[in-house]
Amino acid sequence: MADEIAEAPAVFARAATQPVTGITLEGIRAIYTIARGSSDAAANILSYEVMRETGLPMTSLPPSVFSVGKGVAMAGALALVISQSGASDDLVRSAKGAREKGARVAAIVNAAGSKVQAEADMTLPIGAGPELAVPATKTVIGSIAAGMALLSHLVPAYAPRAAASAAVVAALAGRDHPQTRALVAALLRASHVYVIGRDTGYGAAQELALKLKETCALHAEAYSSSEVLHGPLQLATNPLLVLILDTESPEVQDSLNTAEARFRAVGAPVFRLRPSEAGATGLTPAAAAAALLYLAYPLVLATARALGHDPDRPETLSKVTQTT
Repeated sequence: MADEIAEAPAVFARAATQPVTGITLEGIRAIYTIARGSSDAAANILSYEVMRETGLPMTSLPPSVFSVGKGVAMAGALALVISQSGASDDLVRSAKGAREKGARVAAIVNAAGSKVQAEADMTLPIGAGPELAVPATKTVIGSIAAGMALLSHLVPAYAPRAAASAAVVAALAGRDHPQTRALVAALLRASHVYVIGRDTGYGAAQELALKLKETCALHAEAYSSSEVLHGPLQLATNPLLVLILDTESPEVQDSLNTAEARFRAVGAPVFRLRPSEAGATGLTPAAAAAALLYLAYPLVLATARALGHDPDRPETLSKVTQTT
């Protein structure tokens, strides 16, 4: 896992700038993502970026719509299937089912020649090389980058910003978040963790919460800063660590500031992570989310080790999850 985290910036740079052909937005009225776990978090990150740049609705469909149910009408839709292995039966059936129901299907996969790829109209390779640790890291960051490459092709005006962001993320290699020691110490004291973000930062929060659960066996939940001030705020009256993932987009600052102030007011320990704290500036929101994950993954790794867990092989998990 440590080696794979270290490879992530270079993976991002390659995947974000790869050439893309074979698909356009002509006739497309909506985009649907189909993914599970970490790939679904990457899809969430991409959905905000794609909607902002294209003006098209983009949302997630559960794979069970196709793997258990009879599918839904997909004419005029682009289905984006994200799967690191490309081997999960439900995602294979979803790619096939979406195409049979009228969608154009694009796949973001890491494993070349996968079954998902065989059912897709076009494929964007993550190109991360073998990922041996069960918790996905470099392939998650690479999935975000591959989605940005697709968006660069669909919206050419986005391409220069994506390329500039790829260079900035590549330069993060070997850098740590300056609060790493304090953050790990706080995680070791925590029984419950809220991970909060907004826009693309919300998808990053989902991924970090998942990693804390699967790698450290910590109870962690992800919330949008726009929702957490309702019922979930009450849980802060119990011991609760709050991690805020701030992509530094101007549009999300008021929401994140309000959430931070409210949690501090009830006495919760709060850490706010920003890419600029590690020297990464000028990023697109999706690239900022990827940078935050690169900076956060070592926190998960260090915490898992300190708690006596094997971060590469969590006891109850396998690399390819077979679900329906």
